[in-house]
Amino acid sequence: MGHKILVVDDAVFMRNMIREILESEGFEVVGEASNGIEAVEMYKNLKPDLTTMDIVMPSKNGLEALREIRQMDPSAKVIMVSALGQESLVMEALEAGALDFITKPFKKDKVISVIKKILGE
Repeated sequence: MGHKILVVDDAVFMRNMIREILESEGFEVVGEASNGIEAVEMYKNLKPDLTTMDIVMPSKNGLEALREIRQMDPSAKVIMVSALGQESLVMEALEAGALDFITKPFKKDKVISVIKKILGE
C-alpha cells in the first residue's frame, strides 16, 4: 500500500497537479485542504505519512499550519511548496520544522525524489 499524503494548496489546479504526480507514482492522496485551518483539521483526522504544504494561503498560511501540526505531532513530515522568490519564507519554514521544499512550477521527477527522500524510500 502506498504512503498516505495530505495535499494543501489554495489553488485547485495546483492540488490536482500534485495529486496526479503522486498517484502516478503509487502514493495515496488521502485528503486535500485549501487553507491552513483545513490542513490542521485534516492532519488531526487523517494522520498522513507526509503533507505537502503551500506557504501562501488565505485564512491561515502554511507557516502557521506547519507550526501547529508540528506542535501536535513533532514527528510530522511536511514538505513546503513555494513559488520562486519566497526564499525567506522557505528558510523560516525549514527552521519551523519543514523537512524540505519544492518550488512551483513543478518538475515531476523533483517532486517525487524529494518525497521519496523524506519517506526514506
